Amino acid sequence: MTTASKITLVRVAMIPAFLLAFLLSPGHTWLKWLALALFIIASLTDYVDGHVARKYNQVSDFGKFLDPLADKLLVIAAMCVFCQWGLMPAWALVIVLTREFSVTGLRLIAVQKGRVIAAGWSGKVKTFSTMVALCVWIAFYDQIALHGWTWANWVLVLIIVLPTIYSGVEYFIQNWDVLELRKK
Repeated sequence: MTTASKITLVRVAMIPAFLLAFLLSPGHTWLKWLALALFIIASLTDYVDGHVARKYNQVSDFGKFLDPLADKLLVIAAMCVFCQWGLMPAWALVIVLTREFSVTGLRLIAVQKGRVIAAGWSGKVKTFSTMVALCVWIAFYDQIALHGWTWANWVLVLIIVLPTIYSGVEYFIQNWDVLELRKK
């Protein structure tokens, strides 16, 4: 197993620890900060494992599978907690899940046809904006809930949802030919 894949596995292992700290954090400020630290560290390992894989030629099929899965699990875990707490509307989570499943499906079809759909710029912006918004939300969810700052929730939801929709649409527009809607 490559070093890059080991780093990705550390990210996967951090998800339950993050989730536990986050779920137990209401009323325990130190757990909120622990959850935020775990989320940030896990998010940063996404950059680190990619850098290591490219720099040391450690790109592997296992890494190509696990790396995006780890990202999705981390983000979706945080969003599910916010949905459970009533801070994130379920429809926003559904949009994120729909985009992720759709783009993954598109990539699988492309691979079967011998084509690789690389991560585009809009996908990277989507990932970055989502991670930043979730970090802000984790840091201030108690203040948002305490003071009834529904506007803050909406801003964070839009920071996540708008790039998600844009990047999903862009992937399909740029790779529509992969779907071959007509029989030849």
